[in-house]
Amino acid sequence: MKNKITFIQTLWIAIIIVIATNTNGFGQMDFPRNAEKGNKIFSSGYADQPYVEVLDDGTWFCVFTTGKEAEGSRGQHIVYTLSKDQGESWTKPRPIEPASGPVASWVMPYKTDYGRIYVFYIYNGDRIQELKGRRIRNDMLGWYCYRYTDDKGKTWSERHRLPVRKTHVDSINDWNGEVQIMWGIGKPVDMNEGMMFAFTKIGKYMLSRSEGWFFKCTNINTERNPEKLNWEMVPEGNHGLRNPKFGPIQAEQNIVQMNNGDIYCMYRTITGHPVNAYSRDGGKSWTEPQIPEYSTGNKIKNPRACPRIWKCKNGKYLFWHHNNGWWNYQKRNPAWISGGIEKNGRVIWSQPEILLYEKDPDVRMSYPDLIEQNGQYWITETNKETARTHRIDPEFFKLLWNQFNIEKVTREGLIFERTEKELEKQGVFPMPELPKLEGPGGITIDMRISLQDLAEGQVILDTRDEEGRGMLVETGEYGSIKLTLSTGNKSSTWCSDRGLIEAFGTHQVTAVIHSGPRIISFVVNGIVCDGREYRPFGWGRYDKEITGINGGPLRTGNQNKGSKRLKHLRIYNRNLMHTEVIGNQRAGEGYHLPLLLND
Repeated sequence: MKNKITFIQTLWIAIIIVIATNTNGFGQMDFPRNAEKGNKIFSSGYADQPYVEVLDDGTWFCVFTTGKEAEGSRGQHIVYTLSKDQGESWTKPRPIEPASGPVASWVMPYKTDYGRIYVFYIYNGDRIQELKGRRIRNDMLGWYCYRYTDDKGKTWSERHRLPVRKTHVDSINDWNGEVQIMWGIGKPVDMNEGMMFAFTKIGKYMLSRSEGWFFKCTNINTERNPEKLNWEMVPEGNHGLRNPKFGPIQAEQNIVQMNNGDIYCMYRTITGHPVNAYSRDGGKSWTEPQIPEYSTGNKIKNPRACPRIWKCKNGKYLFWHHNNGWWNYQKRNPAWISGGIEKNGRVIWSQPEILLYEKDPDVRMSYPDLIEQNGQYWITETNKETARTHRIDPEFFKLLWNQFNIEKVTREGLIFERTEKELEKQGVFPMPELPKLEGPGGITIDMRISLQDLAEGQVILDTRDEEGRGMLVETGEYGSIKLTLSTGNKSSTWCSDRGLIEAFGTHQVTAVIHSGPRIISFVVNGIVCDGREYRPFGWGRYDKEITGINGGPLRTGNQNKGSKRLKHLRIYNRNLMHTEVIGNQRAGEGYHLPLLLND
C-alpha cells in the first residue's frame, strides 16, 4: 500500500511539473511571443522573405533576398542557407545569384516529389536602371526566372525564364510593356499533381495599378527536363485578379488549394482590409474579390502588409495579418493570427490572437513562412534586417482552431471570482496580488454587466488606492467600457468599441492586458474589438512606465445608488487568449453566444 501511494504521489508531482513547465497559461503557452527571442537566420542591411522547404532528410532549406544596404539598393541578390537542427543554427548564406550581377529578388522555393529544389525570382536581366533620365530602384523590373538544384544548393542549373504573357497592365506601364514590373511573395503550392504560385504585375512604376496573376505547371513533379515543363499563366484573358472598388494597390497575392480542390487567394490593399477570392477551375477564372470576414461576420482588417495564408497538413488553415485598418506600410507590429476551417466551399476565419511582437512598436515584421514537421510548427519572419524562426506550441493552434466551438470556463490563472449573489451582498473585497506588467504575461478582467443607462463615468470596479495606483473600469462614450491603468503618476486608458453595449440586458465584457507588447484588448459579447468602422485599431498600447498597478481593495460600483451593474467578475493573473475569453463568455450562465457563422 505504501508503494502504491508513493507511486501515485510521484505521478501527480510529475503531472504538476509538466503543466507548470509547458503551459504557463494558455495565454502564453510555452513559446516566447517576443520576436527578438527567435533563432536568427541571418542579419544584414536587408534580409527579406525567409521561406523554407523541409527536405526529405529533414534538413531545412531556406532562401531569402538580401543585400548589405537597405531594400532596393545595388547588390541586392538571392541566397540560400541550411539548418540541420530545426532552425537552431544555420550555415553561412551562399548566393544563388551573385551580388555583383543584375539585381535578383523575391525568391520563392518549391520542392518536387523527387527532391529537386526550384527557386523562382525576379531578375533584372536587361539591366534597366533609369526611367526618364533618372536613376531608379530596379528590383521589380525584368524577367521572371528560375533555377534548380539537385544537391542542396552545391550546384545550380542555368537560369531559365518563365513565359510571362504581356497583358493590359503591362501595356499601360512606364515602358509601354517593353519592360515588365512584377514580384511575388509566398511559396508555390502543390495542386492536382502539379504546382501553382501567385505573383503581382504592376502598371505604374513602382507599385501602383497592381493585380494578381498565377503560374501553373502540371508536370513539374515528374518531368526533369526543364525544356519540357508545361507552363500556363492564368487567369485567362487580358486582366489579372483585382476588383476596381478596392483601389490601385491589389498586390502580394498568395494561395492555397482547398480540400475541395478549389484555389483560395488572399492579398493586400490600401483600404485597411485584405481581399480574398476563389477559383473553381484551377485559376482560369475567379470570384469577385471581396473583404474576408471572421466567423462573426466582422470584416478583417490589415494595413498595406503581407496577409499570408497557409494550409496545414490537418486540412485546416492559418492566416497571418496585423488586425488594424491602417492604410500604409506601417503598423505591422504585432503580428496576429487567425485559424481557418473549410465550410461549404469557403474558408471561415477565427477571431485573431497575438502571435509575435517586438517591443518597439515602430519595428515592422512581415513576409512570414510556416514550417510544419513531425507535428510541430515554426514561423519565420523578418523585420527587413533580421530574419528569424520561432517555434510555436501546437496547442496554441489547436485552441485557435477550436474557437468555433469552445464553450467552457478557463480556470487556470484565476485568482478572484465573485458571483452575482456575492456581489449583491458585498461591495468591497480584498484585492489579490497582481503580476507586474513586464515581459510575457498579463492580467485579464472578465465581467458580466447590466446597465440601466449608457451615461459615461459609471464605475463598474475600482482598485485605486489613495495615490491613484490601481485599475478603474467604468462606462465610456457611446456605449463603450473604459479601462484605466495607473501607477499614480502615470496612467493609460483604452475603451472597447463603441455601440456594442446597450442599456438593459446582460453583456459579457472582458479586458485583456498583454504585458509583453503592452496592449489592451477587449472582447464584448464574443466579439474581439477591432475598431469596426469607427477607428483603425480596436486595441491600444499602454505606457511603458506602467509596470505595477497593485493598489487598494476592489470596490464595485454596485453600492452606488442601489445599482447592480456588475453581475459576475473573474480576474486572472495572466493574459487569456481571446479564444479562452470567448469560451468563458459562451459558457456564461443564461447567456450563450453563437458557435459558428450562419450560412
